[in-house]
Amino acid sequence: MSDTAQDKNRIVLAYSGGLDTSVAIPYLKDRTGKDVVAVSLDVGQGGESLETIKERALACGAVESYIVDARDEFAEEYCMMALKANAMYEDVYPLVSAISRPLITKHLVRAAHQFGADTIAHGCTGKGNDQVRFEVSIQSIDPELKAISPIRDLSLTRDVEIAYANEHELPIVQTEKSPFSIDQNVWGRAIETGFLEDPWNAPTKDCYSYTDDPDFPPVEDEVIIEFKQGVPVKIDGRDVTPLQAIEEMNRRAGAQGIGRVDLIEDRLVGIKSRELYEAPGAIALITAHKELENCCLEREQHRIKRDIDKRWAELVYDAQWFSPAVKSLNAFINDTQQYVSGEIRMILHGGRAVVVGRRSDSSLYDYNLATYDSGDAFDQNASNGFIEIYGLPSKVAAARDVKFGNGIEVPDNTVE
Repeated sequence: MSDTAQDKNRIVLAYSGGLDTSVAIPYLKDRTGKDVVAVSLDVGQGGESLETIKERALACGAVESYIVDARDEFAEEYCMMALKANAMYEDVYPLVSAISRPLITKHLVRAAHQFGADTIAHGCTGKGNDQVRFEVSIQSIDPELKAISPIRDLSLTRDVEIAYANEHELPIVQTEKSPFSIDQNVWGRAIETGFLEDPWNAPTKDCYSYTDDPDFPPVEDEVIIEFKQGVPVKIDGRDVTPLQAIEEMNRRAGAQGIGRVDLIEDRLVGIKSRELYEAPGAIALITAHKELENCCLEREQHRIKRDIDKRWAELVYDAQWFSPAVKSLNAFINDTQQYVSGEIRMILHGGRAVVVGRRSDSSLYDYNLATYDSGDAFDQNASNGFIEIYGLPSKVAAARDVKFGNGIEVPDNTVE
C-alpha cells in the first residue's frame, strides 16, 4: 500500500455505471483533488455486467475499480432476515432499498480500508432516505470515515453532468431519460418521480417490469415451498438456495401480477412520497412464511413477534440496520424461527398468493384438540372453570359499577 499522504487523497465512490456516478469520478477529482476508487455491487438488479461497469469506471478516471457479486450474500444475510421478520413497512412495503444499503455500505467501508481512503461518496439527493441509510451505516461501521454526496453537496444537476461529460469526452452513451427514478434488486423494485408525483395519476403499464398485468393472468400456478427454521430450502421438492428461491418466486409470482404496491409513504426525512413497488417473490415468500408461523409459534410468542416485526421494519427503514436495537431484535426473531419448519402450498393467480395447505412436524396445531368430531381430546367441561376465573376481574368491577349507579344500561325491548 502507498504512503499515508497518498492514501488520504482517495475517495471511495458507490458506483452504478450510470450518468450521475460516472460524471462524479472526474468531478470529485477536480473539486477535491482526491483520486477515486469506484465500488460496484451486483445485488440482483440486472442490467450491465460488472465487468462492463468496471471498464467504464476506469475509463472515466477511477484509479481502482472494486466489483463484487453480492447476490448470494444479499439473499442469505439480508433478504432472509427480512423474511424471518416478515418485514413490511407501513404493512405493505417489503423494504426493497432499505435492506440493500447496509450491504453496499459494508463493502464501501471494506474498500476504503483496503485502498486507504478516508472519504466515501454516494449518489443520493438531499431529500431521500438513502442518504441517511448510507451515512448512518458508514458511521456505525467506522466513525472515522467521512461521507459526501456529489449531487447533494457539490451541486451536480443533470444539465451540469451532461455538459461536464461532453466537455471531458467521458465514455457515456446518453439515452432518453426515463420518466421514473428506479431502484431495484432481487428482493424488488422501487419506482418514483415523473407523473407519479401527482398522487391522483394512476400507474401506467410502463411503470412495471417485474410483474405482468394481474387482470390478464395465465392459468393458476400451485407451488409448494418448504422452509427450514424460517428459510425456504425447497420449491416443489427441488432444493434451492435463498437466492434461487427468490428468483423463482419472482418469476412465478411476477407472471401472475403479484406484488404490486402503490403507496403514499412516510419518508424518514419527514415528507410524504408517492411510491410504486414491485416485489413478487418477496410478497409470496412472506405470505407463506407468515402462515407457517401461524402453525408453529406459541400464542404469546407469536403476539410479541408480530409487534417486533413491525418495529423491525420501521427501524431498518429508518437506517438502523447496524443499531443495538436491531441487533437485539434479530436475536429474538432468530430464536423464534427454531421450529418454523414445514411446507406451505399456495395458489398464485391474478395478483394474489393464497395459502391453501400447510403441514409441519413442529406445528402446534393438534387435530385431536381442534376437531369437533368424535374423538375430540379437548375437555369442554374445563371451560366452565376457565371462564369463571378469566372473567372474575370484569365481574367484580361490574358489581362495583352497579353499586354506584354506573352499570351498563340494557335497552328495554319489551313490546307493549
